[in-house]
Amino acid sequence: MKKLIYLYVAAFAVTFSSSCRKFDELNTNPDVPTAVSPDMLATQVLKDAYRFWNPNPTDFGTGNLWCKHTAILETNPNPYQYCYSYWPYGGFGSYKKLTDLKRMVEFATGTPYESSYKGLALFMKASYGFAATLDMGDVPYSEAGKAEEGINQPKYDKQADVFAAILSDLKDAEAAFAAGANFGGDIMYGGNVAKWRKLCNAMQLKVLQTMSKKITAEQKTRFAAIVSANNLMTGNADNFQLAYSDNANSTHPFWNGENRRIYIGVSKLAVDALKNLNDRRLFYFAEPAQYKITGGLLEGDFNAYEGAPTELSADQLALNNQAGKYSLVNKRYVAVKAGDPMIKFSYAEQCFIIAEAIEEGWVSGSAQTYYENGVKAMLKYYMGLPSATPANLHGMAITQPYIDNYFTGPAAYATAGTKTDRLQQIWMQRWLIDFFQGNGLNYPQFLRTGYPNFPLNPATSMNPDDPNVFPKRWKYPTDEQVTNPVNYKKAIDDQFGGYDGINKVPWYLQ
Repeated sequence: MKKLIYLYVAAFAVTFSSSCRKFDELNTNPDVPTAVSPDMLATQVLKDAYRFWNPNPTDFGTGNLWCKHTAILETNPNPYQYCYSYWPYGGFGSYKKLTDLKRMVEFATGTPYESSYKGLALFMKASYGFAATLDMGDVPYSEAGKAEEGINQPKYDKQADVFAAILSDLKDAEAAFAAGANFGGDIMYGGNVAKWRKLCNAMQLKVLQTMSKKITAEQKTRFAAIVSANNLMTGNADNFQLAYSDNANSTHPFWNGENRRIYIGVSKLAVDALKNLNDRRLFYFAEPAQYKITGGLLEGDFNAYEGAPTELSADQLALNNQAGKYSLVNKRYVAVKAGDPMIKFSYAEQCFIIAEAIEEGWVSGSAQTYYENGVKAMLKYYMGLPSATPANLHGMAITQPYIDNYFTGPAAYATAGTKTDRLQQIWMQRWLIDFFQGNGLNYPQFLRTGYPNFPLNPATSMNPDDPNVFPKRWKYPTDEQVTNPVNYKKAIDDQFGGYDGINKVPWYLQ
């Protein structure tokens, strides 16, 4: 009898165990990972960092206003166009990803990819810090992301120290990538450590130039050494950019946004600059003004394009748009799901950075060669875009013969002009890189150089503290007054006399 009971118990146990396994299988969501790997964390961190913050046509249209490339042509004035913001605060949200980066490196420990993920973690921290300090000034950096070590109220490092730490982290990141192997989860470069190394070096050049007003002789020497070592980007294939796709979850933010496109004009600043250069990018960026076509001009005529003054009142812009007086952004931006990639850093920008440095005497070489290489790279970039279909180029496609002759006209480098003339040529071309990219990356360079000459009308400016100036920074996030009050107060006292204002001038611009 006991043996029979044991048999029944054993059978029940086997059946119950099997049922539990089936239950677990049936109740496991195949779309939710049950384990996390370093490549999965890398993908998520990169996506969160580089995708447009809210991918829809309305917000993407707003995201292009800050650098004066475009204008909204509606009666309701958009603060981004008129030197303010719906939310005039910076933020430290990206710092929350430092924990994910720490885990990413931990999960890769002991694998051939450990060093590569260390490089990525260092690069991303440097990127977060660079964006934060340009936005606000002094920010936490040395103690950022150390809540697990008991630091819940990180100190605000001086901006000079933040720049120095960023440069150090980028240098260490380059060394880590050099010792690493190609890795998984990278949506930007496909895990190619050679390209990441070039980017780390190029970004050091950008950081050093951004602090040009404060740069030391030692830092200029470092700039020259990086250029001399020549482990830098060599062409558009090295561009650091986020490519969109036909996948429903990764289409271009402005795709299918015709109802917004009809209210977005290319700025007068951009149209006039391209017309002055006889630059065919105009036909990639814009549509002809309807009243010019009605008046008899052809769509392939530069004179058929008219830009919208970004400083004009919203009511007047809307009225003029109804009369067909402005060139709207090109129809191609809403026609292709993948659209244009979002450029975060390009070979062309690297060329313009070095060209400026040569003009300033930081490094030897031909500024003209770097200037021309940068412009050629951007022209070839647009020439090769799959989204730039002939139907939307108004019969004025960029061709190789056009590129070959580009510098025989008004875009020729001003070798006989002044240093200022040449620098303005470089700065204008650098500004054009960011057209309709939704990233506003050129604004700190505008603040640093004052060029291009952004229009400002005190009568339409929405800057609440002073309508006669451009904002220099964003205010610190409001929750810092509660979660980190001592360090917050010290930061605004030390930098800005106790007032956390958008027109206060951070160290790198002084």
